[in-house]
Amino acid sequence: MSARSDGLTRRAWMLRSGAGLGAAALSQLDGDPSTRRHVAARAKSVIYIHMIGAPSHLDLFDPKPELRRREGEKCPDEFFAGKKLAFIREHPRLLGTPDAGAFRFSRCGESGMELSGLLPGLQTCADELALVRTVRTDEFNHAPAQMFLGTGIGRFGRPSLGAWTSYGLGSENRDLPAYVVLVTGQYPGAGNSLFGSGFLPSMHQGVEFRSKGDPVLFLADPDGVDRTARRRVIDRVSHLNAMHLEDFGDPETATRIEQYELAFRMQASVPELMDISGEPDSVHELYGTQPGKASFANHCLLARRLVERGVRFVQLFDEGWDHHGSVFDALPGKCRQVDRPITALLHDLRRRGLLDDTLVVWASEFGRTPMAQTDNGEGKKTKAGRDHHMEAFSMWMAGGGVRGGTVYGQTDELGYAAVANPVHVHDVNATILHLLGIDHERLTFRFQGRDHRLTDVAGNVIEGILA
Repeated sequence: MSARSDGLTRRAWMLRSGAGLGAAALSQLDGDPSTRRHVAARAKSVIYIHMIGAPSHLDLFDPKPELRRREGEKCPDEFFAGKKLAFIREHPRLLGTPDAGAFRFSRCGESGMELSGLLPGLQTCADELALVRTVRTDEFNHAPAQMFLGTGIGRFGRPSLGAWTSYGLGSENRDLPAYVVLVTGQYPGAGNSLFGSGFLPSMHQGVEFRSKGDPVLFLADPDGVDRTARRRVIDRVSHLNAMHLEDFGDPETATRIEQYELAFRMQASVPELMDISGEPDSVHELYGTQPGKASFANHCLLARRLVERGVRFVQLFDEGWDHHGSVFDALPGKCRQVDRPITALLHDLRRRGLLDDTLVVWASEFGRTPMAQTDNGEGKKTKAGRDHHMEAFSMWMAGGGVRGGTVYGQTDELGYAAVANPVHVHDVNATILHLLGIDHERLTFRFQGRDHRLTDVAGNVIEGILA
């Protein structure tokens, strides 16, 4: 080991520099993340809303009068023969959207975008939305499709979109993680792999926050341990980790040093962030929030507070959208739960001057069939639902460099497949990275002998939705 000019070895220097160990570790992990911006960024942060289970896009975003007229007919053979369907086994019949009450579509905003009356709040935001109606995925079951959407491959072990974003750009707030996750209801089928770091350094994985109880598990000090004592413990542990890092050069040791430092800073920053009780009554009325309770509305408000403080990527998961049966009974209730807070989030970001550089994404792992599913997969008859559909479904983006009031892509008259401007999941992810200033083909990480990227060997930016 060579000596430094001042007589200190590198190990001794690190041992005497407790306050700087996190920064030193971070520099060893990634260098300067700002160098990974390849194009002019339109967005500084992302709020990504994932509806777990897959809403029926045909009943919300892609009206099909012909499907309604032909309801009850057996679907065309090419919709069924040789196709990947999760539960439908017998040749199914077509199922249209009711043309009455809240299910009726209306032309909204100056753009005239057609949106379902099940989302009356979102209808008022039509001119902010870039609606893509022709997204396709490669997977037709929930967990693989969730992983494919979030990581670019339908298997465990790959970094999530949020982790790639953290790796590429880092955080704007040293007291908070670059990537925060908020889950409403049950965990998604793919579990926390949806916000994992895969083969990237684990400091880039999503950190789950909670709006009820302890905001982050295991963040609080044990009884009888004050901040000074905690600082001493972290310094001693970091010294030992620094010695190990010097000897073995393991990047996960550098990650551990930085995580200890970040956790210490979060003990001061997170409680204030997560306490929404100080928000004005008008804000709680706008979102429908109730401080101290776990709800999707609370998570939408927290998403605004997070990006306001410089968190790079905020991901919201909301479960309960898997409507294999009774879709027309179940869908209105789920829409009521999310429509008000999502609308509030868009309006709140706009009035605070945050929407122009915050990209809001609404997505699901796949769509729903234009054919009826009338059993639960075990032969038990139910009211009509819709099965999993991978051929074409809807997503939307708002703010952060997209052109509002845009409808991109067209499906056939029955809503089965794209007939104009098909879009692949890799294209969606390439576009999100592009809006953050990242060329998806150049953001790579070498693992097991080759360079990997989020979009594998595919993906094109969806130029037609860019402002």
